[in-house]
Amino acid sequence: KQWYQRRVRGKVFSDEALRVGVVSRVLPDRSTVVECALDMAQGIAAKSPVAVQGTKSNLVYSREHSTQEGLDRVALWNSAMLLGNDTVTAMSGGKEFEDA
Repeated sequence: KQWYQRRVRGKVFSDEALRVGVVSRVLPDRSTVVECALDMAQGIAAKSPVAVQGTKSNLVYSREHSTQEGLDRVALWNSAMLLGNDTVTAMSGGKEFEDA
């Protein structure tokens, strides 16, 4: 967080952002970025909507709470969502989702 606060007003170069973990990879050009983004979007779209929304919700929650509180919320979410239609449908063979 300190790195980010120091860089808010300055320019950040891709190699530095990669080194400190702000980004997970650096791509060579715009078309490669778009291609990788579309691939990622297709992968996410193939997942259970409940899993995608749950992941997003829990990530947002965890930003403002302790690690333990975040883990407790994930456990609660998972136990509640196991009762949903996605689980029943997937286990009955009506629809298969990729491994998360």
